[in-house]
Amino acid sequence: MEIIRFTSKKLDKILNRSFLKNRRKIEAKVANIINDVRLSGDEALIKYTKKFDHIKLSPRQLRVSESEISAAYQNINPEIISALKLVIENVNRFYRKQLKKSWRIKDGDGATLGENYRALESVGIYIPAGQAPLVSTVYMTVLPAKIAGVERIALISPPDIHGNINPYILVMANLLKVNEIYKAGGAQAIAALAFGTRTIPKVDKIVGPGNIYVTETKRQVFGYVDIDMVAGPTELVVIANRLSDPKLIIADLKAQAEHLGSLPILITNSRALAKEVKLKMDDHGFIIVTKNLEQAVEIANKIAPEHLEILVNNPKKWLRYVKNAGAVFLGPYSPVAVGDYFAGPSHVLPTNGTARFFSGLGVSDFIKSTHIISYSRKTLEKAREPLEKIIALEGLKEHLNSVKARFE
Repeated sequence: MEIIRFTSKKLDKILNRSFLKNRRKIEAKVANIINDVRLSGDEALIKYTKKFDHIKLSPRQLRVSESEISAAYQNINPEIISALKLVIENVNRFYRKQLKKSWRIKDGDGATLGENYRALESVGIYIPAGQAPLVSTVYMTVLPAKIAGVERIALISPPDIHGNINPYILVMANLLKVNEIYKAGGAQAIAALAFGTRTIPKVDKIVGPGNIYVTETKRQVFGYVDIDMVAGPTELVVIANRLSDPKLIIADLKAQAEHLGSLPILITNSRALAKEVKLKMDDHGFIIVTKNLEQAVEIANKIAPEHLEILVNNPKKWLRYVKNAGAVFLGPYSPVAVGDYFAGPSHVLPTNGTARFFSGLGVSDFIKSTHIISYSRKTLEKAREPLEKIIALEGLKEHLNSVKARFE
């Protein structure tokens, strides 16, 4: 890790970081794939699955069958089921607190205003494939949608070279009663969810992490469907001082560095700690040396990291000053790992500084609101004079007539 001062120009590069290189080239590739899937549907999906995942599927094989799900239970360690059920309860307990209720307010003249909350009708969830199954992403995305009341959840994940989805992903989805599971990955999978094919009906919103092609596809289809966020590689900022345990700092920074393209950062006012951590880390990431902890928190707010660990004495004292972070982990016994897998809040979090305006995935991401307006004649008559003045100001004659018509 590179040690830099808070005055270094390299800090500006961290603050203005971008994960997407060769943007124009990627944009063009993705646009072609989207257009192909939109026009050719299953045929394009099968073509790109063969090209990128090296397996040829028939249209019938795109959807995971009941027999494949049953077989998945035979290919997992049964002892993991009890652990999965425990974490499901943790996540449910957290997200049940986020449910919103529709509301109304009334005045004495007969006006009623309010808001109706309803779950989205359909959501597509993308689960990347890799060397290890991202089982945690299944429950961290499906459960908030379920609690919100989404009726149709379609999960999509790339097949392996044998045409199978990882059995642990299938079992987790089955435990959560996800009835639609499809085999496709990358840009073509996102395009299929956004526009629909003969096999895969389109959805209203797409959530879930992915590589730069998945992320760029989500960006391009936004507007046709909603998306959770445009996310980049994972990142961690640790705030620590001379009283912090170097062993825990190093362990957590190394854990974050396991992710491809990740950004681990230590912010500390201790030069001795900075040097000690640097000796045990490779060249990946940064150590920012500040004058004091107040400045450390100020810089962390500017970075707006996905994960923020506060590993100082009385970390709750500093929590009140945290403005921008996807998730905050307080004290020596709250590593990022417990948030990623077990505690309850989703690990789908804003990256690349977008914690300035984005939040972690929650129940509200799967709910839309409808405004309710009900005026009586008396209420409209009372509002008529100022209402007509404002309408006249904008010169919309028929809007003005629509009000007057009610009193003629």
